[in-house]
Amino acid sequence: MMVLVFYVAIFVVSMLVWGRIKAHRGRHDFTSLKTVTFGDESAIQPDRVASVISILSVFLIWGAFTGSSIVPLHVPGPFVGEAGFTYTARAPEGAEAEAEVRVMVHEAGVAPVTPEVPEGSGFAKGDAAVVQAWRSVLLRPVENDGEGAVVVAINGQPIAVDDRVEVTGGTVTLTPRGALNFQAAKGWQMEPIWLPAPEAVVARFVEIATNGYQNTSLWGHLGASLARVMAGFVLGSIVGIPLGYAMGLSGWFRGWFDPIVEFMRPVPPLALIPLVIIWFGIWETGKVVLLFLAALWIMTIAARSGVSGVKLSKIHAAYSLGASKAQILRHVIIPNSLPDIFTGARVAMGVCWGTVVAAELVAAQKGAGMMIIAASKFQLTDIVVMGIILIGIIGYGIDILMRMAEKRLVPWKGRG
Repeated sequence: MMVLVFYVAIFVVSMLVWGRIKAHRGRHDFTSLKTVTFGDESAIQPDRVASVISILSVFLIWGAFTGSSIVPLHVPGPFVGEAGFTYTARAPEGAEAEAEVRVMVHEAGVAPVTPEVPEGSGFAKGDAAVVQAWRSVLLRPVENDGEGAVVVAINGQPIAVDDRVEVTGGTVTLTPRGALNFQAAKGWQMEPIWLPAPEAVVARFVEIATNGYQNTSLWGHLGASLARVMAGFVLGSIVGIPLGYAMGLSGWFRGWFDPIVEFMRPVPPLALIPLVIIWFGIWETGKVVLLFLAALWIMTIAARSGVSGVKLSKIHAAYSLGASKAQILRHVIIPNSLPDIFTGARVAMGVCWGTVVAAELVAAQKGAGMMIIAASKFQLTDIVVMGIILIGIIGYGIDILMRMAEKRLVPWKGRG
């Protein structure tokens, strides 16, 4: 929740500040002179400054909530140092005595020194312990105070079973068996096992790029995933695009395949994994088939939509000029449906790239998804985060390449 609050705050402040700066600078290009109507999408261009600030904000928040050394600001982190509190013990005969408990909270990988136990008053002897940051430790000070003694107060505050008392460096809870559970204060930062700092992820990337992971280089893992995605996408396009054209041009094909396509379209590829494994096995064929099914229905619907979107006036004009059905298909229907097909291809490629992690869930020897899944079993969060970032970067790069191809191959898109 705090991460979301910080992100929204940065978004709002950045938008207001940059809007004020642009208002003072003024603009004198063609777009600024255009009369813009609310809802005119063609007049909306991505603000590159907003894009840069957005990316920097993500890394700033990431670093701030993980105690990174590469960002200047940090949210409060876990307590590290000597914590302590006093407790009041009551003997069976009703006598009370007070003693002190000291707890040394240390960082991971640091050899702690157990603090000395101070002398208490009366029969109370006190206690000492060590605990790692973000962790808790169970204390039994009354075991040193005589048989039958119980804790009745912490720092002078009465305490009952399951009550929690705030003390220096954390909280103390009285358990049903009379022990004291000391929980070191966690602060707002994330524990490295949940989310490592950016520099830890970079260090792991350099290590794996140099030495590989599980007997395969990093580029071998990424290449294997990319090859599977391309194989599934190409097969899905080869089958889906002609099927979509047939459904858009023939009532029989439309009636025959429409129930199948509309039934399979909302089924997530992950739900098909058990059947794919049963039918095609756990090796490469099963993985490619799963990615093929992920792309097939999207490409079919995209091609069908492209055919349905062709303006009837263009077809009538072609017929009036003496064009045959084959010529209409080649020179009218296919060119006018290509924008929809490219849009579907971008969506299908994104779905395939996102599904490859699940496709590599079973018996994969290499691949980005296999690397993530194997690392998660050993709680190597830095490798998991690194794999997620690499998958996102490669997916974004594929989408940019497909946009460039669309711009080059379909220059008439949006021009009627």
